[in-house]
Amino acid sequence: MSDQSKDSKPMSQRFHESAPTSRQAVKFLTAVTIGATLLLLSGLTLTGTVIALIMATPVIVLFSPILVPAGIVIFLVATGFLFSGGCGVAAITALSWLYSYLTGQHPVGADKLDYARMRIADKARDVKERARDYGQHAQQRGQEVTQG
Repeated sequence: MSDQSKDSKPMSQRFHESAPTSRQAVKFLTAVTIGATLLLLSGLTLTGTVIALIMATPVIVLFSPILVPAGIVIFLVATGFLFSGGCGVAAITALSWLYSYLTGQHPVGADKLDYARMRIADKARDVKERARDYGQHAQQRGQEVTQG
């Protein structure tokens, strides 16, 4: 009995309410068309790549005594240029930060640098005082030893 109370609407009305609108149907068909086209292109690309690799394998094997060292050299040269460029960028960044700091523009991290500088100066002052105290103590002990 409870099933009939839920399904009081006729079947055709329920089907009409759950049917997609024409806009949804066009969206679905467009998505299916684009997806199928891209899947086809992907398959063709994979097939072409495999065929090209099969055809190029004998050439690669014949020229491998030349290609492998050339590849290593090209890799090392490219790595060197990238490392050199990275060091250059790092140097320019550091110099521009230092220029901003020295001209008083307060770049990012300047407060941490000032705090670290103060801590180092305080520790250096403490070490200097301890060294002076230890020197005086050692001098007094030396005088006691020579007198006594």
